[in-house]
Amino acid sequence: MDILSIIIIGIGLAMDCFAVSISKGIRAKKHFFWLTFRMALLFGLFQAVMPLIGYFAGASFIVYIKEIDHWVAFGLLSLIGGKMIIEGYRPIDPDSDIVINHYTWTSLLSLALATSIDAFATGIVFVPYHDIIWKAVTIIGLISFLFTFAGSFIGVHFGKRFHIKVEMIGGFILIGMAIKILIEHLFFQG
Repeated sequence: MDILSIIIIGIGLAMDCFAVSISKGIRAKKHFFWLTFRMALLFGLFQAVMPLIGYFAGASFIVYIKEIDHWVAFGLLSLIGGKMIIEGYRPIDPDSDIVINHYTWTSLLSLALATSIDAFATGIVFVPYHDIIWKAVTIIGLISFLFTFAGSFIGVHFGKRFHIKVEMIGGFILIGMAIKILIEHLFFQG
């Protein structure tokens, strides 16, 4: 797996963070640098750690799936992408959160965990690529950090004007990567 593929997977995974941070920004109505930084740091950290946990969990049974690892990667990325596309169709209720402080530690930790569940499953995709796992989790975490920070800024300044379903974009990206991995393995591997 090359760096570009990791970056594309990272962007796909970061779309949940991006969507949540836009929502937080819309509700905040003002950009708070340190609160946004804290949220971005937590989201990036969880997005980096969860694939690492998934990788180590998957590495313990790689001998059993070595012959079908490309199908496992295809299936997992397709399922995660499909889930994100379906979630993108759900209507957004702007009045669903009545809490005044949207950046509490409890809120941010639960959102960081919720947005990183997909990243856990994606960690299994990296099992055959043990030589790049640290690079991959660093890139994924950094992309999630940047997307979260940018999403909050966009939410504060532009969120009310545009209604883009970023979860759906992330889902299509992950499905595209699933197809790419499958095609590479079936047609370009010896």
